[in-house]
Amino acid sequence: MDSAATDRFDTGRFEASRNRLASLAYRLLGSAADAEDAVQDAFLHWQAADRQRIKVPEAWLTKVVTNLCLDRLRSAQARRERAVGAWLPEPLLDGDPMLGPADTFEQRESVSLAVLTLMERLAPLERAVYLLREAFSHSHAEIAEILDITESTSQQHLHRARRRITVARRRGGEADPATTRRIVEEFLAAASSGRTERLAALLTDDATMISDGAGLTGTLPQYDTPQRIAAVVRAGFKPTPAKRRFAGGTPAIHYALVNGAPAILFVVGDQVVGAVAFDIANGRIATVRGIAAPTRLVRLAGSWRRHEPETPLIARW
Repeated sequence: MDSAATDRFDTGRFEASRNRLASLAYRLLGSAADAEDAVQDAFLHWQAADRQRIKVPEAWLTKVVTNLCLDRLRSAQARRERAVGAWLPEPLLDGDPMLGPADTFEQRESVSLAVLTLMERLAPLERAVYLLREAFSHSHAEIAEILDITESTSQQHLHRARRRITVARRRGGEADPATTRRIVEEFLAAASSGRTERLAALLTDDATMISDGAGLTGTLPQYDTPQRIAAVVRAGFKPTPAKRRFAGGTPAIHYALVNGAPAILFVVGDQVVGAVAFDIANGRIATVRGIAAPTRLVRLAGSWRRHEPETPLIARW
C-alpha cells in the first residue's frame, strides 16, 4: 500500500470513531463546539503519530480525546468560563450523533442537561472516570490505562462521583413521553394565558429555574420558589414588539426533545432563537432551563434545519 493509500485508510479508521469520540468529548465538556475542537485536535495527533505502532486505534484515540478534554477542564480559562452561576451546558436536539450512545438508562442520563450540570461539581478526573465507566462501559483496567492512574484509584474516583451525583440529582426515573408532553403543553398554555396559579401548581415545591439571559449577563439568573418562577415565566412568555425585534421576527413555538428531555423551541423561519428545557419528576416540573445565547444554540439550530418539525404548538407567538 503506497503512502497516499495508507493515509486514506488511516483517515477512514479515525472517521469511523469520530461520533463516539465527539460524544465522549461532549459529555466531558458540556459544549458541542469545544467537543468538536477536541476531536479535531485528536485528528492532528493521529496524523502526527506513528500509526503503525498503534495496536488498538480506538483505545489510543479515546485516551487522546479524554486527556485533551481534561487539559481543557483544568485550564484557567475554563475555570473562569465555568464559574458557578455562569455556565450552562449546550443543548442538543435528540437524534444528534453527539448524544450517543443511548442504549441504557445510565448512558441516556449521562447526557441529560441535569447530569451535565451536576458534573460541574466533580473534579476533572472524577468526571472522566464516571463517564468512561457509566456511559462507555470501560473496565477499571481500561480507565486506568486511559488516565494513567491505578485501578484502585479509578474505583475510588467512581465511588465519589456516583455519591455526589446521586445525592444531588432528583430521583424520578424516566417519565412516560406522553405524560411529559402533556405537562409541557399545560405549562405553555398557562404561561401564555397568564395563569400563574396554574403555572405554580405544575412545579415541584423545590423547583428551580435558571436562564442564560440570552448571553447578555455575566451571571445566570436563578429562581427557586414556584411562585417566583411562575411570575418570571409569565413575564418572559408575554410577547412584546421589543422581544420580537430581539428575536428577529415572530417566533413559532415547537415541542421538541433536547438531551432526552422535553423542551419548547422558539423558531423564527428555520432559526432556533431560544429553548426552554424541563426536568420532570413525579409528574411535575422540577427544573426549567432557559437558553437563548446564540453561541449555545449553534449546533441545535443546525440540527433543527435538517429536522422535519411537527405542527407548532403556537404558530405565531
